[in-house]
Amino acid sequence: MANTTQFYIDGQWTAPDAPRLIDVINPATEEAFAQVALGNAADVDRAVAAARRAFASFSQTTPAERIDLLVAILAAYEARIADLGDAMSQEMGAPQGFARQVQAGIGAAHLHQTIKTARSFAFEEKRGDLRILREPVGVAGFITPWNWPMNQIVCKVAPAIAAGCTMVLKPSELAPVNAAIFAEVMHAAGVPPGVFNLVQGDGPGVGQAIAAHPDIDLVSFTGSTRAGVAVAKLAADTVKRVTQELGGKSANIILPDADLPKAVTEAVQRCFSNSGQSCNAPTRLLVSAAQYETVAELAIAAAAGITVGDPLDPASALGPVSNATQFQKIQRMIEVGVAEGADLLIGGTGRPAGLERGYYIRPTIFGRVTPDMTIAREEIFGPVLSILTYQDEEDAIRIANDTVYGLAGYVQSGDPKRAGAVARRLRAGTIYLNGPAWDPSAPFGGYGQSGNGREYAEFGLAEFLEIKGVVGVDPT
Repeated sequence: MANTTQFYIDGQWTAPDAPRLIDVINPATEEAFAQVALGNAADVDRAVAAARRAFASFSQTTPAERIDLLVAILAAYEARIADLGDAMSQEMGAPQGFARQVQAGIGAAHLHQTIKTARSFAFEEKRGDLRILREPVGVAGFITPWNWPMNQIVCKVAPAIAAGCTMVLKPSELAPVNAAIFAEVMHAAGVPPGVFNLVQGDGPGVGQAIAAHPDIDLVSFTGSTRAGVAVAKLAADTVKRVTQELGGKSANIILPDADLPKAVTEAVQRCFSNSGQSCNAPTRLLVSAAQYETVAELAIAAAAGITVGDPLDPASALGPVSNATQFQKIQRMIEVGVAEGADLLIGGTGRPAGLERGYYIRPTIFGRVTPDMTIAREEIFGPVLSILTYQDEEDAIRIANDTVYGLAGYVQSGDPKRAGAVARRLRAGTIYLNGPAWDPSAPFGGYGQSGNGREYAEFGLAEFLEIKGVVGVDPT
């Protein structure tokens, strides 16, 4: 088991200031399989001090030196892919194959992309007598979630390293084991002491201390909109930079000329992937009113073909949701959908048949959902899909944009130009046309209450850089 009862500070594993252990629960069994220490403000102070000391030298390294370090991190990371995947399978319930290939594999993809980006990035440019310098912002604080642990850790850590920043990471206390393994990866790769620091803990004990800390220059937060607002308020007093990737209620518009069997099947699978625990999941399926009955039948068939079960069973496409609180919230939201008059097409409350233990959810689809219903407006974060109908293309765009969120959007059409034209009118940070593969070079982030700032590739790297202009005679 990884070092979950210690913190990684200044290049070594160290005991917490005031040890307080909690159990880490396997959501498939509802039993503890590890313990994690919860830190406090004193632990954050130690980590920030180490990062501040390290910044003096690490910020002066060359891009080439930092790229070499990222290459070493990638090699160490790939050596631990199976360990990372198995940890996430246990702590968040992802099927083991998915956890290894996707949950852990996505971290390697971000490292590859960051290395590629850094090799061509203009950290410095000259415009006549004007020199533009892009320099590291300073010490970064990271607060990351439990639903895509390695994705959100690596897409912050990798560009921060490329930029020359030092950092303090607080992962979710619900999924802490993968983060401890990642700290072991950083140590094995030879990351200089103080550049990367890990303090485990919860929001009140560690997250708030990071957000408010006067010696942290940037906070990058991924989580709920409610928590993101709190982080921003705490950060405001020190005028630090804040980037946020928050909630979503993404619309998936199937235009009448789309290949319906393909589009609907993919829509259900994308919504339910990772047990529906993705902030950019296409949870609102918008279809032409004239095609509703056909879509409903296709959606029911697609959901019925999804196997929910033990994460260690290769036949399981979906495991449980991550924790008891989330399980209970999803149950309540399904009840609300029924109470507000939506048609329950498949699924419902309770566990799937044959699963008496574990936080398993029945894949659920509601039909004839109206835009004013709670399940059409609030993020559920589980395998629950709402089907809404529109009258024409203008109506579809209006419904899609009728949300406080704006993280992602999806458009399906037999005419790529038509899909592209609709994409331009959707108010969201990333639009996916006709079911493309995930792309680590595409900017990721949201409009509205889905946050601010962008992650991935050069867009994420830019967030960790200050811009300095040197004006006048500069012969260097």
